[in-house]
Amino acid sequence: MTPKSIFSQVLVFGFYLLLQIFFVRQLVLFNYAFCFVYIATITLLPFEINRITLLLLAFFAGLMVDIFYNTVGANATAMTLIAFLRPTVIDILTPQRGYDERQTLSLNSMGLTWFVTYTATLTVIHHFVLFLLEASDWGLFLPVLLKVICSTIFTTAVIVIIQFFRRD
Repeated sequence: MTPKSIFSQVLVFGFYLLLQIFFVRQLVLFNYAFCFVYIATITLLPFEINRITLLLLAFFAGLMVDIFYNTVGANATAMTLIAFLRPTVIDILTPQRGYDERQTLSLNSMGLTWFVTYTATLTVIHHFVLFLLEASDWGLFLPVLLKVICSTIFTTAVIVIIQFFRRD
């Protein structure tokens, strides 16, 4: 990675984190669909990022959101889990011809179908863990499942819309 691309990634990371903390926090539809756009901080990192760095960045992003949302580690746990599973999800979704290592992970470079599938997969995992930890009761499984479905659709749509405005 070049210094220019590292600086660009730091700006994108900070943008999504600040967007979540200060603006998207109040974005809730019908008390079931919550937007957690900050997961893009991890999902949009380059393919070649070191796994330890990925886990540390995910924990940091989740911890920052936990501090502002007062959620006592739930976001950090969910983010660390999707960072851990991200390479596996990428491997599963890899086309037969593979990827160019220098290719950026964005809507423009990967295509709409792949990008939505990838983002939605990691978003479902994040939301399921987050909402189940918040509910802390298997008796609330159906309401949690409804929140996960609605929030996944909402979050994925917001991330895709933001990607339409990104220049590569």
